[in-house]
Amino acid sequence: MSIFLKRSIGFMKRFLDLLLSGIGLILLIPIFILITWNIKRSLGGVVLFRQQRPGYKGKPFLMYKFRTMTDELDEDGHLLPDEMRLTPFGQFLRSSSFDELPELINVVKGEMSLVGPRPLLMEYLALYTPEQARRHEVRPGITGWAQVNGRNAISWEEKFKLDVWYVDNRTLWLDINILWMTLVKVFKREGISQEGQATAEKFKGSRLNNGKQKKI
Repeated sequence: MSIFLKRSIGFMKRFLDLLLSGIGLILLIPIFILITWNIKRSLGGVVLFRQQRPGYKGKPFLMYKFRTMTDELDEDGHLLPDEMRLTPFGQFLRSSSFDELPELINVVKGEMSLVGPRPLLMEYLALYTPEQARRHEVRPGITGWAQVNGRNAISWEEKFKLDVWYVDNRTLWLDINILWMTLVKVFKREGISQEGQATAEKFKGSRLNNGKQKKI
């Protein structure tokens, strides 16, 4: 892909991000208010969950999501497992993907895009293979190629292959298709979590073994 083509795609992608996220934030004001009220009623305290995530080139930024879990601790003072802290309303927010809506703010700020590899945990940066790390060659997205092709129901290695494929094949038309496919997935509520997990198990790294990637 030529530098000129990359820049053209980047410009059009940013224009689409600003246009759609700006419209979305305005139209979704009633939903934001309703969700905020329910979180305050069921959880109290802060409404938004803020966490540092790696963005473009791995540069950290604060990602915003609606809070879905309590801060309950065990007898040793450690947070309980996610599935024990996830509230019924929080489960609804996750299954409907409404918990992701505040990320539109990150899109407007230029830290995220509507479409791109999902921003994962900072601790994963040191665990990627050089090929997997290429997912950070573009801005992270609210949705992405991996999300519409399995989301949390596929393995980490499959997700990363799909992320890198997107990096190498991204076009404005592909982004539009992914956004449409995302709407379909949200209505069907597919791939929300791995079996036995509130969302997905943690990534523990991978290595090459006889030409095949293997989890360690």
